[in-house]
Amino acid sequence: MVILGIDPGVATVGFGIIGETGGTPKLKRYGVISTPAGMRLALRLKQINNDVSELISLFKPDAIAVEELFFNTNQKTAVSVAHGRAAVILAGEDHGIPMFEYTPLQVKKTVTGYGRASKKQVMEMVKRLLSMDQLPKPDDAADALAVAICHARFANSLMNIKGGGICSTI
Repeated sequence: MVILGIDPGVATVGFGIIGETGGTPKLKRYGVISTPAGMRLALRLKQINNDVSELISLFKPDAIAVEELFFNTNQKTAVSVAHGRAAVILAGEDHGIPMFEYTPLQVKKTVTGYGRASKKQVMEMVKRLLSMDQLPKPDDAADALAVAICHARFANSLMNIKGGGICSTI
């Protein structure tokens, strides 16, 4: 199974692509999609959509896992990130790829065993789980890899096979 993990945004969208066989995740590619601050929002969203579509065409993921939005203070940032998330969701839908979403707490708990883990702890576990030589950077890309790992673990869990679940599909 190939999974495309996404940490949504507008200025920066983190992506992480892993292959998973028999419970062992393997790193394929990770990075960020960046859009210039001065660019019109519609053009930024179009670029995100196009770049995610290109990743889908190149890596042919079986699933896309997206981090669910969680904002408790800055509504303007939340709306902006929601726009970027929508561009990602549309790219997945255009290619007929199943989409799943996970909360930050679910991702942290699945990857580290502790739902309140620090960003550094998550990055360290991602590094270990994917047998990387160094911590994945930037943070957005590391978060996207963590989301992909979270989905890989869920997709192989007995809970999922039996029809239960902790994630929701989009």
